[in-house]
Amino acid sequence: MKKLFLNYIDTFSGLSKEVWWLALITLINRMGAMVIPFLSLYLSDDLCFTLQEIGWVMSCYGLGSLLGAWIGGKLSDRIGYYKVILGSLLLTGISFFVVQYFSSFLSICISFFILITVADAARPAFFVALSAYSKPENKTRSLTFIRLAINLGFSMAPALGGFLIVTLGYSGLFWVDGITCIIAGLIMIKTLHPKKARVIDKEIVIENPTPAASDGIYMLFLIALTLFGFIFVQYFSTIPLYYKEVHFLSEKSIGLILAMNGILIFIFEMPLIAYLESTSLSKIKNVIHGFILTGISFLLLVITPWAGIVIIGMIIATLGEMISFPFGNAFALDRSKKGKQGDYMGFYSMSFSLAHILGHNTGMQFINNYGYNNAWLFMGSIAALGTLLLFIVKYKIGKEKTALLKKT
Repeated sequence: MKKLFLNYIDTFSGLSKEVWWLALITLINRMGAMVIPFLSLYLSDDLCFTLQEIGWVMSCYGLGSLLGAWIGGKLSDRIGYYKVILGSLLLTGISFFVVQYFSSFLSICISFFILITVADAARPAFFVALSAYSKPENKTRSLTFIRLAINLGFSMAPALGGFLIVTLGYSGLFWVDGITCIIAGLIMIKTLHPKKARVIDKEIVIENPTPAASDGIYMLFLIALTLFGFIFVQYFSTIPLYYKEVHFLSEKSIGLILAMNGILIFIFEMPLIAYLESTSLSKIKNVIHGFILTGISFLLLVITPWAGIVIIGMIIATLGEMISFPFGNAFALDRSKKGKQGDYMGFYSMSFSLAHILGHNTGMQFINNYGYNNAWLFMGSIAALGTLLLFIVKYKIGKEKTALLKKT
């Protein structure tokens, strides 16, 4: 047992102190993201919005996320990742203070659109910062470490949020969310200021950099990644409904199954990534394996009515997530060296924003019209299409490397 624990601790070795500070900033920021899990309840219970109005607010939220990722990528290249992250954290904190005072439907749509645009501008900048603060050989593990901080923060946020609602009401969520954003910004000023932090892997400046939109291989990879996000978000929208309506699980049981996802990631992701990095498998090959596992998790739900299959499905989906996301992130960062990193990582972040905009609503509509089993078959076919695209990406990368070798 002691040896297992020491091996687990060893998977964190070699990460720079800047990555540890970035993880702490991320953890504090995500722990404070308490408004988001309770947003639909806040709009329904506190503001008495209809379901249709709530749907429009969520659409504005998704569109803001898309715009924020694009702006953040562009600004990261122009003014640097540090200013973008710091500005986003501080302005997001102020935005949370202000948003709580709006109550009309139109003002809520506009204010939440602006809030999430400002907040998600930091997403591509975080990727660029992580690349700068990580040694090339540690990038995938550094990305995985940040994901652990995100998952830990998100798992704590609902519990803290529920306590605040009971004690202080919904306004307490906005105040605490705003304060934690500002605290994260102040910690960044203290620890990651350009004069204090070491840039370990400096961005390679090349002549005539390739814009992300002109990199055919990268854009094909992002299409596949959007398809992956499309099916993965079902685990946080349609899948819980399936648990309740088909398997008659209680909210408590559903919560425990969803919590299992975060627990598995927290315990096993770092050792798994460390092991996979020691193999000869390429980043794209690992993403393919993760995509296939996630697709299988949906198909399992069709083959048997046994209730235990939902737990097996969640385990397999989590395994797919643990493999796909870190190596997908790492591939995007490696590819970004062909051009401007902010531009590349902005498009990367936009792919998941697009998946959120399309995935939840499409899944709901498909289930409403064709039923759960057909929906899971549809998700399986989407996984197959995404896997095919990734194989094409892998083939094109091979040709690209061969062409470069011939030139040299």
